[in-house]
Amino acid sequence: MSSVRVRIAPSPTGDPHVGTAFIALFNMIFARHHDGKFILRIEDTDQSRSKEEYEKNIFKALYWCNLKWDEGPDVGGNYGPYRQSERLSIYKEHSEILLSKGKAYKCFCTSDDLDEMREMSKKNGGRQGYDRRCRNLSEEEIREKEQKGLSYTVRLKVPLTGECVYEDAIRGRITCPWADVDDQVLMKSDGFPTYHMANIVDDHLMEISHVIRGDEWMSSVPKHVLLYESFGWTPPVFMHMPLLLGADGKKLSKRRNPTSIFFFRDSGYLPEALLNFLSLMGYSMPGDREIYSIDDIIAEFDEKRIGISGAVFDNKKLDWINQQYLIKNIPEENLWNRIKEWQFNDAFMAKLVPLVHTRIKTFADFMDMCDFFFINDLKYTPELFAVPKASPLSACLIIQAIIWILDQKEDWGSESLNETSRVVAEMFGVNHKKVIMRLLFASIMGKQQGPPLFDSAEVLGKDRTRARFLRSIEFLGGISNKKMDILKKSFDSGDCKALIEENL
Repeated sequence: MSSVRVRIAPSPTGDPHVGTAFIALFNMIFARHHDGKFILRIEDTDQSRSKEEYEKNIFKALYWCNLKWDEGPDVGGNYGPYRQSERLSIYKEHSEILLSKGKAYKCFCTSDDLDEMREMSKKNGGRQGYDRRCRNLSEEEIREKEQKGLSYTVRLKVPLTGECVYEDAIRGRITCPWADVDDQVLMKSDGFPTYHMANIVDDHLMEISHVIRGDEWMSSVPKHVLLYESFGWTPPVFMHMPLLLGADGKKLSKRRNPTSIFFFRDSGYLPEALLNFLSLMGYSMPGDREIYSIDDIIAEFDEKRIGISGAVFDNKKLDWINQQYLIKNIPEENLWNRIKEWQFNDAFMAKLVPLVHTRIKTFADFMDMCDFFFINDLKYTPELFAVPKASPLSACLIIQAIIWILDQKEDWGSESLNETSRVVAEMFGVNHKKVIMRLLFASIMGKQQGPPLFDSAEVLGKDRTRARFLRSIEFLGGISNKKMDILKKSFDSGDCKALIEENL
C-alpha cells in the first residue's frame, strides 16, 4: 500500500463527542497498522459557533483517550496550517479555479429567496432544495448584480442527469442519481467555505489517502466525488464506519444520551477501557475476543472485519469491560491511588468542603451528604419526584426545558442554573421552591436535601449534571416525539403553562 495518511477533522462547536473518539480511534489504528500518518485538523469555519475553549477541549479529551496524532495545530507538520480559519485564501483561490472552469457558479439568492423556494416546493410537492435559478445567468447579468454590490455564494454545478458511482472500501459499490443531489454551496457570502469545499481542498493538499468517517457522511460523497473530478484530482479511498446507536436504535445523540467524552472521564471510566469498548462498536477481533489492547488491534487490523450495521452503545457492556481493566490492569495496592486521582484528590475535595463545612455535625455526615458526587447510578423513586400539580410527564417537560435553556446559554454554572430554574418556574406557572427545586434536588442528588444545590451542580459539572437530567426524564417515562414537538412550540413562545394544565 502506498503512503497512508488519514485524518480526523472535528469542529470546535460543542462538547467533545464520544463519536469523535470512535472515528479518531479507527483512523489512528489504520495509520499505525500501515506505518502511516494520523492528522488532526480543526474545521472551524462556522464562525458563529466555533470557540477557542471548544478547540482546547478537543485536544484535552482526545489526549485523555490516549489518541495521539502525528500532525495538527498543536504539534505542527509539513502540511499546515491545520485550522481551516487560517486557510481562507487557499479556499478562495480554489473557488476561483472552479468558477473559471465552469464547474461552479455565483448565486445571488437571498435567504428570503431560499425561504420562498422552500414554501413553493412544499405547496407544489416538487423537488426540495435550491431551484438553480442563478445557474445560467449570463456574464452581463452577473456583472450587473456585482456592480449593485449584491453579495453571492458560490455553488457547485451538479449534473442534471446520470448517476454518481463510487467504491466504498467497507460497503462496496455505491450509486446515487445526480437528480437527488443539490447544487451545494461551496463558498458562503462571508468568504468562508462550507464543509464540503474546505474538506475536499484540505484532504487533497494534505495528501489524505483514506477518508475514514461515520456513515452519516455517505450522502455527501457524490458532491465530494464531483469536486475531485472538477479539480482534476484523484479522490482518496472512502471508508464509512457504522453509526453509534443509542438503546432506542437511533443515532447516538446528546438529546437522549450522555455523549461527551468528559462524562466518561468524570464518571470514573478508564480511557483504555473506553477505547477497547469503542473498537467493539465497529470491529470484531479474530476469535470474537472482547478484551485486548490497542496495540493488539493495530497489529492484527483487517479492514474486512469492520462492520456495516449500526452498533448499539451498551453502557452495561462498557461497565463490564471497565471492570475487567480495573481487575487485570490495576494491582490491588495501586487501586486507592487511582481512586484518589479520580475524585478523592485534594483539589476536588477543596471544592466540597465549603459546601458542607457548616452543615455536618460529625465527619461521618460528610459521605452521607456528598455521596452523590461519587455515584453514577442514583437510586430514583417515584416518591422522590412527586411534586404538587405536576404529573411525571409534566416533570419531564420541566426538566427538558431546563436542559434547553442551559444548552442555549452554554453555561451550566451555579448562577446560570439558579436563573434558569426561576425562568422555567415562570414559564410553566409553577412554584419555584415546591416544584422546580424539588425536581432539581431529585435529579442531581437523588434526595430532597443536601449541600447548596446550585453550587453542587457546578462542582458536579455540566456533563454529569446533564446526564442526570436525561436519566430523570427516562425514569419518569420519557417524552414522545409528538409531545416533544408540542413542548418545543410552547417553549419557543415562552409560555408552557397550558402544558401543566392540560398535561398534553
